[in-house]
Amino acid sequence: MINSTSIHKYVFLLALGLVLACTNNDDAPAQEPDTDLDGIVDAVDNCPDMANPDQEDADDDGIGDACDNDMDNDGVIDSEDNCPDTANPDQADIDEDGLGDVCDDSDDRFPGLFKCENGMAGDYPCDGIDLISKIDTQTLGGSSSAEGSDIWGWTDPTTGSEYALVALTNSTAFVDVTDPQEPVFIGRLNTSAGTNFWRDIKVYNNHAFIVADGVGAHGMQVFDLTRLRSSFNGPQTFAADAIYSGIGSCHNIVINESEAVAYLVGCDSASGGPIFVDISNPTNPMFLGSYSSDGYSHDAQVVTYSGPDTDYTGREIYVGSHGPSDRVVILDVTDKSNVTQISSFSYPQNGYAHQGWFTEDQQYFILGDELDERNFGFNTKTLVFDFSDLDDPKLSSSYFGPTPAIDHNGYVLGDEYYLANYTAGLRILDISNIGASTSAMTEVRFFDTFQSNNSTNFDGVWSVYPYFESGNIIVSDTVEGLFVLRKSEE
Repeated sequence: MINSTSIHKYVFLLALGLVLACTNNDDAPAQEPDTDLDGIVDAVDNCPDMANPDQEDADDDGIGDACDNDMDNDGVIDSEDNCPDTANPDQADIDEDGLGDVCDDSDDRFPGLFKCENGMAGDYPCDGIDLISKIDTQTLGGSSSAEGSDIWGWTDPTTGSEYALVALTNSTAFVDVTDPQEPVFIGRLNTSAGTNFWRDIKVYNNHAFIVADGVGAHGMQVFDLTRLRSSFNGPQTFAADAIYSGIGSCHNIVINESEAVAYLVGCDSASGGPIFVDISNPTNPMFLGSYSSDGYSHDAQVVTYSGPDTDYTGREIYVGSHGPSDRVVILDVTDKSNVTQISSFSYPQNGYAHQGWFTEDQQYFILGDELDERNFGFNTKTLVFDFSDLDDPKLSSSYFGPTPAIDHNGYVLGDEYYLANYTAGLRILDISNIGASTSAMTEVRFFDTFQSNNSTNFDGVWSVYPYFESGNIIVSDTVEGLFVLRKSEE
């Protein structure tokens, strides 16, 4: 028989257990959800709907690889991305093989390309530059005696097509290099006087301006480059659209495009000093004046100045390489009727101050001397001048190349200097350290068009044009003609 005391005790214990149970549940933390049951709660799981206990996130975008539909984080989902593991938001695919250029190791773009491998591209010594195509001087000049000289380029602003303008002893050749592996020789503009080794070309407002040296009454030829857009049945012989007859022969032409002024130098008038011509209306050039006080100028660069010397900001600055006088002359040519010399200087072991080019910030000027290698016996020598103060330029450093070849024409593009090095071919120098007193320039690539030697002769690469948006490089060789090159893929 159960007595009342036992019943009361049982009820008390039962009630106490319920109280304690309720108290324990109140104190315990709430269970956080883990939807994918991978042991990582949703609040910190970088892929909460798909199990990924390792939480891998290759592109560090906060979305786990297991559920990331844009693995390279370039804004293009993987199912539509032609290179899903390497960011390429522009989806460039130049050979249209469905594989983005940034991860395409094939040579489908140029199936006949001579890659630079083991120091050779076909028959040509090289380092880091491939050969795409070439056209010989006989084809370009229409004569077995034709030789190459200067080169420049033109990009059609309407079609984007790229053209090589190749100067020869007897003519100027026009080549469509838009498809660099299949360049098309369109035709030539013959000399308007005699033949000689020196013919020079520059471009302004879709027109080519051409001069020649030592050929008599040649004048400055003007050719409308938009004529090259037409379809032709075989190579053409073109006529000039205009000839400026205010000069006879000139060694070179320089154009300051921002001011629409051509500077004709090394001419048979004005003592060889610069002659100024307004080319704002290309087919009606107008004489603006000349400057003879500093004598013969072999080549020059003219810029509307934006460099570090604020005394000359916005002024037209002319830097002339005055060949036989072994001097570099800096002029303010803003007022063509009142040209003023800013400074004039020479340098040690000079032979013939030939040609130079500003760095893009206009702080340094890189000069080539055409005869110092011959006269003094050292390897290719290129000089760097600090132009921070145009009134007082300073020699900053000297670069010596790996061969004794003569340096000829050089041009700057970004942190690189493209040097036409005659028998040593094209050399590309890294100038990112240009302000240093030593090792200011370092050779990083070359392509040698002249296989037989690297002697101090005037054979091989005359000039180079590195400014096509495609990245293709055109080179003129005195003997072998036009080369179309490109940097090797890294």
